[in-house]
Amino acid sequence: MSELFLTKDDLLAAGALDWDAALADIRDALALLRSGEAVMAAENVLPLGPDPRDKGYGLPARVGGRFNAAGLKWTLHRAETPAGGEAITSRTVLNDLGTGQAMAILDSAMLTRVRTAALSGAIVRALVPGVKRLAVLGAGAQARMHLDMALALFPDLRQVHHWTPSGRALADNLPEGIALVAHDTPTAASLAGEVTFACTSAPEPFLGPVVMRPGTLLLQTGYHEVSFDAIDTADAVTCDLWGEFARTSAKSLFQMYRAGRFAENRVAADAAAILLDGWRPAPDACIYFSSFGLNIFDIAFAARLTRRAADLGLGLTLAP
Repeated sequence: MSELFLTKDDLLAAGALDWDAALADIRDALALLRSGEAVMAAENVLPLGPDPRDKGYGLPARVGGRFNAAGLKWTLHRAETPAGGEAITSRTVLNDLGTGQAMAILDSAMLTRVRTAALSGAIVRALVPGVKRLAVLGAGAQARMHLDMALALFPDLRQVHHWTPSGRALADNLPEGIALVAHDTPTAASLAGEVTFACTSAPEPFLGPVVMRPGTLLLQTGYHEVSFDAIDTADAVTCDLWGEFARTSAKSLFQMYRAGRFAENRVAADAAAILLDGWRPAPDACIYFSSFGLNIFDIAFAARLTRRAADLGLGLTLAP
């Protein structure tokens, strides 16, 4: 296969928003990680300025099995959108794991949002399968992708409760039978939902113990929205994976760990235990899930979509 350059539109045409395929990628990549056929190297972090949210990230991984690829995702993330630019820009460089040959360079900002939302969807399907009331905190690209995923995967959904610090609407309208309710505070929005998606870049927590109620799931994909006291209140603390990134990540759970407020052995389950082993909490438990974002998902998604794009004749063929 010739090396391709794939844009966001190419990836969409290749099926980037096929949520069933995305959930299958999540499960298969986790199984390969467990068997040793997938490996993630530690991320490289490049500070871009005094704001700790302004960073560049290099995320390498290899994933065997049907993906059979190795690659590197390079992302620049800024707390505020720069004039004339974008808050997040990302490229993934992909090679065939067997031959070593270059496969593609992908515009992967959208793909990052898809894989993050797909993991959230898989976790909710497992832990709160009949969710009817969802809270979404934030109105950026990640929050909107989580909404799109929820509309596709949660057939019982009837209410979406929303809050954002900017006051921007999450969506213009929702499908018939699903109400979109705006709230003045994140606490009010979260209290109205059975499941909360925290998808903001907040540098300081705004969710306290009051939102941690029996029978609810708080899933954090954002920066630092959740207080240590709130995490302490959860009956079960879960995450996608515990790794060396706990020593450097600014996510709430890992900040709590470095502050001496959380021990690794308090993690009740990771994503593999939930999705592969069938771990489930006690009835009416309050669950907190911290989503860090695993490199193996980036490479798995990129490999599947690259091969599909090649079959469909999509993308720009790069000169050798």
